[in-house]
Amino acid sequence: MKENIKELERKKAAAKLGGGEERIKKQHAKGKLTARERLEILLDEGSFQELDMFVEHRAVDFDMDKQKIPGDGVVTGYGKINGKLVYVFSQDFTVFGGSLSETHAEKICKIMDHAVRNGAPLIGLNDSGGARIQEGVVSLGGYAEVFKRNVLASGVVPQISLVMGPCAGGAVYSPAMTDFIFMVEDSSYMFVTGPDVVKTVTHEEVTAEELGGASTHSQKSGVADLTFENDTDALLMTREFMSYLPQSNQEHPEIIECKDSIEREESALDTLVPEDPSKPYDIKEVIHKVADEGDFFELQPKYAQNIVTGFMRLNGSSIGVVANQPMVLAGCLDINSSIKAARFVRFCDAFNIPILTLVDVPGFMPGTSQEYGGIIKHGAKLLFAYAEATVPKVTLITRKAYGGAYDVMSSKHIRGDINFAWPSAEIAVMGAKGAVEIIFRQDIGDEEKIEKRTQEYTEKFANPFIAASRGYIDDVIMPHNSRKKLIESFEMLKNKQQENPWRKHDNIPL
Repeated sequence: MKENIKELERKKAAAKLGGGEERIKKQHAKGKLTARERLEILLDEGSFQELDMFVEHRAVDFDMDKQKIPGDGVVTGYGKINGKLVYVFSQDFTVFGGSLSETHAEKICKIMDHAVRNGAPLIGLNDSGGARIQEGVVSLGGYAEVFKRNVLASGVVPQISLVMGPCAGGAVYSPAMTDFIFMVEDSSYMFVTGPDVVKTVTHEEVTAEELGGASTHSQKSGVADLTFENDTDALLMTREFMSYLPQSNQEHPEIIECKDSIEREESALDTLVPEDPSKPYDIKEVIHKVADEGDFFELQPKYAQNIVTGFMRLNGSSIGVVANQPMVLAGCLDINSSIKAARFVRFCDAFNIPILTLVDVPGFMPGTSQEYGGIIKHGAKLLFAYAEATVPKVTLITRKAYGGAYDVMSSKHIRGDINFAWPSAEIAVMGAKGAVEIIFRQDIGDEEKIEKRTQEYTEKFANPFIAASRGYIDDVIMPHNSRKKLIESFEMLKNKQQENPWRKHDNIPL
């Protein structure tokens, strides 16, 4: 018995030491925390319960049987964030570069299975050199087992990936199938093929950072949802982020005590929209003014900035926000913004998070690059996502809602529950000048007539009242009353029941 206890203590110490002091020093020298240090920050103090600490790899080739470290390069288990259960795995770069072996994969798969069976979020801390080459196809099979579980868990429990080091080759596809990807600046990267392969095949000279660093994926590709300066910031903000999410698709997000008055009015909103319809304003001001205590957790802030997505609270309830941004491309919908918003809407719908849509959209972005890039199919993704969603949906049109983009942005016609407009709203097929030049093309060249016709069209159609007279708009509200109106609407809708026709799954236009 005594010998067994000594052996237990020895193995625990070896597991906790990972790849040893020297490799830990190297990890710290890169500005990175160890796998266990990361979990200490992410989880509530003293809540982590480790599983499979003593697992070792089974490989014997290439002298691997002489190199065994308990835990095999990944720390797995469960703990709590803000008092709520989460399942976690944290790859240890100090052990074989965090490479994935057969047993490493088995450990992750066990945790993923627990998360689905018990209805709790899964958080993966990725820091790995990829497949363990010494194990060959066995390692590849391990990846596929993880991928399969990512798919089966999708829409069942929230899946969050923190990329905190290298993530290359096949390893990228597990984070890619999770709901959100957070990256650390200057120390993490993701790519399918590295710079050397790129140079060999395409003759392009590119660094790892340029090819797949945090800035690349947060600004150009849209792969990353958020980036952070260091490990600690990423982990602490993940803790905050989790407070907006439910445990699973069977639950609703927790309602937080709200000290911000429902009756609070914001007179600044009455003058936010410029008189000149061509002048921009910041839609985020609307979000901050109506949200509890002005808090807004924005996602993908540097990507497809013509649309804004993220979470806020209204009277303590978590709300997903989708908003056109007039400051960028006049708020037009293009390929990237359509995809960004569609994915966010589908996440909210999957996890019972109500959706607020703020509309100021002059239409879809014109041009050959958009048409050749498939704006028809990609724009349809957003339309599909909104029409499919059964969670409470409240829409507020602040200014322009033109053409097909009006339909797409959670209009009444695609099952918007409550649709408001400010008096400044313009709901029409297109802007007055464009409409007049089509309807009265015979008058083009006669500036006086065109001006008169434009004024007539503006008075008749560039307002919310025709839509309201048909019931497409439920109410025209004063901007300063927006917070109260939105809260009351979501409160009214909290017990909403709506089901889609049975099907194996939909066929969203990918």
